[in-house]
Amino acid sequence: MIIMSSAIVPAHAIDAQVARACDALVARAFPPREPGNPASGSARGGARDQRDYFNTCVANGGKMGDDAPPKSK
Repeated sequence: MIIMSSAIVPAHAIDAQVARACDALVARAFPPREPGNPASGSARGGARDQRDYFNTCVANGGKMGDDAPPKSK
């Protein structure tokens, strides 16, 4: 017997153009760390911050009012 719940929400595909724009914004807001330089990129946050920034960008249709990432908590 298969029971389906109405709580299951279908995933929505994002537009490829929006994903590319958000990926570029994430790359600019969270530059990669430089090997041998412990100070590079350390103030920008980790993977969770990057993922949250990307998701916010996608929710805004690929546009971010301020390209600076949100402050880490």
